[in-house]
Amino acid sequence: MIFDDAAKQAVVKEFATHPGDTGSPEVQVALLTHRIRYLTGHLKSHMKDHGSRRGLLMLVSKRSTILKYLRNASPTRYSTLVGRLGLRH
Repeated sequence: MIFDDAAKQAVVKEFATHPGDTGSPEVQVALLTHRIRYLTGHLKSHMKDHGSRRGLLMLVSKRSTILKYLRNASPTRYSTLVGRLGLRH
């Protein structure tokens, strides 16, 4: 995996909505975004790695689904998260 435990905990701590939060949409999208950014860089140097490309497409789809849910459930949380992560939605 691309994250060691310390890096993953740092991302969880930064985007958690309350202490002990590991499953909120904000945390899930933040972790997916960091994995997507890593795989994007990986694919720039390993262009023929189709397994990783498929994994990247699956991660993007999962992130999109969670963002759609958050946009419908709480537009303010959605806009705050998109701004913090620098996503173009």
